Amino acid sequence: MKLPIIAYGDSVLRKKGADITAEYPDLNVLIANMFETMYGAHGVGLAAPQIGLSIRLFVIDATSFAEDEPALKDFKKVFINAEILEENGEKWSFNEGCLSIPDIREDIDRKQNVTIAYFDENWEEHEETFSGLAARIIQHEYDHIDGKLFVDKLSPLRKAMLNNKLTSISKGIVKVDYKMKFPAIKKGRR
Repeated sequence: MKLPIIAYGDSVLRKKGADITAEYPDLNVLIANMFETMYGAHGVGLAAPQIGLSIRLFVIDATSFAEDEPALKDFKKVFINAEILEENGEKWSFNEGCLSIPDIREDIDRKQNVTIAYFDENWEEHEETFSGLAARIIQHEYDHIDGKLFVDKLSPLRKAMLNNKLTSISKGIVKVDYKMKFPAIKKGRR
């Protein structure tokens, strides 16, 4: 089932997610719904806060980048209770976007490598190091479960220049081809 994606301005996007257990209700259904929602919005990653759940869960499918990075050919993963252990390497810039912040794309600097500990959907524990686009997507989604957004990495001047667009997004004044929930609308303001 495709779920509505929470738009910029909602407080759930600013909360640090809580760890979950293997007994989390209908976890496999939630994961399947997250992938379906992500695909329906043409995304490569989706974190639980983006669908209104303040938990440490995100999904990634980076296979669409396999042409640029062949190692991503089968890169589809679930990250539960993830903790970044280390980020290292050169910082590099890449044009990022976010399903919760449609129509805004900005060049964001991130470190080239990330080492992360997490559980997969079968509750098997992993500690892995990823590089390049895989690392970037993981860092972006990980920021979501820590209550951070990619626009937080912009300079104060650049963020100020985007303020009107960000406010419009929170009010639902944006065209998207997927379901969204807008914070200003749910409070009766538009």
